[in-house]
Amino acid sequence: MPEISRFQGMVIKLIFLDNDKHHKPHVHVYYGEYEASVGLDGELLSGSIPLKKLKLLQAWMILHEDELYKAWNNAVQGLPFEDIKPLD
Repeated sequence: MPEISRFQGMVIKLIFLDNDKHHKPHVHVYYGEYEASVGLDGELLSGSIPLKKLKLLQAWMILHEDELYKAWNNAVQGLPFEDIKPLD
């Protein structure tokens, strides 16, 4: 599962060809013992993550919306994608 970004203790990943389970563009986020799938629209799809971290992730996703959709479109086709810079 390729990593697309890492910040504030969170690791954000996309899975190649991963469009069956949630049927919407999403990322997988890992923070300590927490794991979650979050739609690119910010919706928590599965798993759990502390609310403060979810809100931080959602803000990052808004700032990088175009880059995330481009990466998602590549990933579901099995194509490589570029990393996205973390929050400053």
